[in-house]
Amino acid sequence: MKAAELLIKCLEHEGVRYVWGVPGEETMDILEALGDSQQTRFIPTRHEQGAAFMADVWGRLTGSPGVCLATLGPGATNLLTGVADAYLDHAPLVAITGQAGLERVYKESHQYVDIVSMFAPVTKWNTRIERGAAIPEVTLFFYRIATTEKYGPTHLELPEDVAAEQVDETDAAPLPIHQARLPLASAEAIEAALALLRQSRRPVILAGNGVIRAHAAGDLATLARRLHIPVVHTFMGKGILKDSDSLSWGALGLQMRDLVMDSLDAADLILAIGYDLVEYAPAVWNTHPSRPIIHIDALPAEVDRAYLPAVELVGDIGATLRALAAQWQGRRTFAPRSEAHERIMRELDDYRADDSFPVKPQRILADLRAALDPKDIVVSDVGAHKLWVARLFATEWANTVIISNGLASMGIAVPGALAAKLAYPDRRVVAVTGDGGFMMNSQELETARRLHTAFVTLVWVDEEYGVITWKQTQRFGHAFGIRFTNPDFVTYARAFGLPGFQISSTEELLPTLQRALALDEPSLVAVPVDYGENLKLSERLSQSR
Repeated sequence: MKAAELLIKCLEHEGVRYVWGVPGEETMDILEALGDSQQTRFIPTRHEQGAAFMADVWGRLTGSPGVCLATLGPGATNLLTGVADAYLDHAPLVAITGQAGLERVYKESHQYVDIVSMFAPVTKWNTRIERGAAIPEVTLFFYRIATTEKYGPTHLELPEDVAAEQVDETDAAPLPIHQARLPLASAEAIEAALALLRQSRRPVILAGNGVIRAHAAGDLATLARRLHIPVVHTFMGKGILKDSDSLSWGALGLQMRDLVMDSLDAADLILAIGYDLVEYAPAVWNTHPSRPIIHIDALPAEVDRAYLPAVELVGDIGATLRALAAQWQGRRTFAPRSEAHERIMRELDDYRADDSFPVKPQRILADLRAALDPKDIVVSDVGAHKLWVARLFATEWANTVIISNGLASMGIAVPGALAAKLAYPDRRVVAVTGDGGFMMNSQELETARRLHTAFVTLVWVDEEYGVITWKQTQRFGHAFGIRFTNPDFVTYARAFGLPGFQISSTEELLPTLQRALALDEPSLVAVPVDYGENLKLSERLSQSR
């Protein structure tokens, strides 16, 4: 068989269901092999960045690498943002790019750039295949690397002449898959952690995205309840502990001093569990560097001046948490309900009946929560709305709110929602996006319509880059370079053959969301938002210090 056929055979062996991408001349043999596959479906997207974001979100939701495909040159460079997003968000992803034939790669040539070197800083591993017979080993390796902690993207470049070459029958078979198992943290480290817990009076758990990757949310909840320790989570850790649980003290990650920080400041011991430093720098939240930290993760801590753990429990997160809970023989640590968290939740409650227009962010989130079931999925784009979603949107299950908080790239919501609906067709999905981020990848609405993936795109409309307005105004007292105009979003949606809804009064929002969610096709809801609440929030937080 051709090397390209062997590559697809290996992807099938790994259980790949979808490959997202844009076709190109240098990937024609790969596309031909995908066209013949009975298991792996190629989905043409309207931009390579959209394809990479689809693979990114698929990886976060399923734990299995999403696969994206692009041709050489501009096709490959267009993938970079989505691949970089997966790199900093620790999402498993496999990027495959075509390339010019080997006879051209050593000299200046049409559309040739060194893609392997370009991808090196944003992948865990990447390579060029120069022999078709190497494909089974390489495929096994890049899949294994992508799903080994910390998860992340890998990249494979396949030159067009290598893709077309014949592979000897003896080399044309995938290799057996062996899933690596993480060890349990050492008994000495577990005992040292228990000793610190017995000495503590006010421990707090800081739970991060690693808990979700390890499928250990249930184990963390068991430990928190057994020891009665409150839990603060990062933006990407939403749902690790139900927001309705009295031990849940809310989200940490706002780039200003939020009320949750008061609760963390009062702690005399921090249990950092599955915490990725990229989510929220230790220097921001760890205002007492001498305070002991217990680091619980699959890998040793990435240390800095503000993050020097006293004890490191390195190994399988879920198994480590179960061992701590089972071996705990001390008193129940007293953890009163957080006044700070209650104040944050009151912010949401106070706006549930606010009918002013444009709509307040708090009211949008209250209505969105009312329209969705607990296991439905929200994919947030990046912008001012992301901060409101992370801070106030009540979440009951892990991995039901997808937030990009490593690279924090605008444009992820629409392609991400498409991937979420493919991953979980029985759940309702909403892409929450600002008008700035929406227009960066809105072309993927055509992909969604073509695939009949029924999700709702909820566009918060304010005709400016809201976070930058917020920060410029705080720093300089005015904003510059942030305004733009929008198309008529209802007409825009209809141009794709999709239903569009314009919110013209606050009372319309909830019934419109319910109507859109009941459709069996993609739809768009445009809601004017009052981002004057951004500066009001800053003022409230500065006054509470």
